[in-house]
Amino acid sequence: MRLLSYLLDGAPRYGAAVEGGVVDLTSRIGRDYSDVKALIAANALADAKEAVAGQKPDHALDKLVLLPPVLAPEKLWCIGVNYAERNAEYKDNSDLPKYPSLFVRSMSSMTGSGQSLEKPKVSEQLDYEGELVIVIGQGGRHIPREQAWSHIFGMTLCNEGTIRDWLRHGKFNVTQGKNFDRSGSIGPWIVTADELDPRGPHDIVTRVNGEVRQQDTTERLMFPFDFIISYLSTFATLKPGDMIVTGTPTGAGARFDPPRWLKVGDVVEVESSRIGVLRNTVAAER
Repeated sequence: MRLLSYLLDGAPRYGAAVEGGVVDLTSRIGRDYSDVKALIAANALADAKEAVAGQKPDHALDKLVLLPPVLAPEKLWCIGVNYAERNAEYKDNSDLPKYPSLFVRSMSSMTGSGQSLEKPKVSEQLDYEGELVIVIGQGGRHIPREQAWSHIFGMTLCNEGTIRDWLRHGKFNVTQGKNFDRSGSIGPWIVTADELDPRGPHDIVTRVNGEVRQQDTTERLMFPFDFIISYLSTFATLKPGDMIVTGTPTGAGARFDPPRWLKVGDVVEVESSRIGVLRNTVAAER
């Protein structure tokens, strides 16, 4: 199932993407589950499937303003330096990491598929990072690695947009450069784990104006999904609807010589063949 969130007459709603459009779930089961996060928390995927069965689309997909599929996750985790060769891109002669690099983002830094990525007034260094995202279904603490797969509700995509010259404003943190409003995107939908086995393998491709900039597969992750879930849950309780952005391959704009920053009008596409395409156009901050 492909679950998505969107605006209709200025109000957030949610539904299922089907052939020919979107079946609205807010009007069918929203009295019980107010949004995608509530549906996940209630373990109510079967109710959503029943509500969609035999229904004609209520909306054309291309007429909707898409939002990130989960509107208000308690946690939006981001894993850094997770694909092979990514550590070498830093050219600091460091050993391979023993544990994942980790930071968090606010949802105000994310927009939905088809919406504008915002190039800020204070920087010319807006960069792209195409990534796969795992969405937590069953929460928990101290999750054994061998049980981690059963805690994944589904998968989506992220352009983990970064303002590079703001990453090192502080001595130890990257938070500023990772949290500019509307600098990244998540979507277009969550593909549920019953239709898309998180174990993969999963491909990931990032294109800018049709040019492939990043391309890799989860077979080359240094820290696989099950390890990440077990590791994070060692120190934090994972909650239904939490999203984990699992790392970007080599080839971000900062790694070119000279760097290739995103410009107003550029179109960034992040694609995984079994999930779909997350597409955004860069616009100037208003």
